[in-house]
Amino acid sequence: MQTMTISVIILGILGLVIGVLLGVAGKIFAVETDERVEKVRGFLPGNNCGGCGYAGCDALAEAIVKGMAPVNACPVGGPKIAEVIGEIMGKEAEASDPLVAFVRCAGTCEKVKKQYEYVGAPDCTQAAVVPGKGDRSCDFGCMGFGSCVTVCEFDAIHIQKGVAVVDPSKCVACGKCVEICPNHLIVLEPMRKRPVYQVQCVNPGKGKSVLAVCDAGCIGCGICEKQCKFGAIEMVDQLPVIDPEKCMGCGACAKKCPKQVLAKRAGVK
Repeated sequence: MQTMTISVIILGILGLVIGVLLGVAGKIFAVETDERVEKVRGFLPGNNCGGCGYAGCDALAEAIVKGMAPVNACPVGGPKIAEVIGEIMGKEAEASDPLVAFVRCAGTCEKVKKQYEYVGAPDCTQAAVVPGKGDRSCDFGCMGFGSCVTVCEFDAIHIQKGVAVVDPSKCVACGKCVEICPNHLIVLEPMRKRPVYQVQCVNPGKGKSVLAVCDAGCIGCGICEKQCKFGAIEMVDQLPVIDPEKCMGCGACAKKCPKQVLAKRAGVK
């Protein structure tokens, strides 16, 4: 009994000593944290979407306080949150051109040809490993299974007539749809500083090879380039590339496009 009592006392003393040592070590090796990190983090939305380029809202808050990221780095928060964070950091939030996702495909169910009946998993990333990438003949277009819809936390993208369509009023440019699209059809573009007309096709084929798989594909004729009086269009790999700095939005290219591949971007009257 006496031995047990002594053991308990020794263990108690050891626990007390260890506790004191841990407390001292905690103070010695404590990492000072800037209180502004918590303040900034408190105003970030908490989606942890990664649209800012950081691992999450915690990482972004630290980056902003350290001066590694601008106060308007959060695409979800927008200008209002940027202004508040700017006040915390004592910096003025610079005006930025928000990004918005755009799907470079117009191959709806009525336009694109079908090669067979696909009975696999309704998921683009899984269908991409199947020869032919699903049931559509165009290997470059939207498969229409909606993997992009699944990952969007903001209800900004939906499948309409077999093709993904973005609602720019809801899109916060988190980039998740861009990352998951196996055909790399979705890109992030500046909301304001971008061409009035956008190219809804990425098929690098030309003429008959494109028409054989989709009635809405670019046939690489180059008429749009010839019609542009401002030199804003250049044909690259059989596809028109529009320079936003030169595009005046006259619409001459779209009017003459035989396949109506050039579409006026959302939000432009």
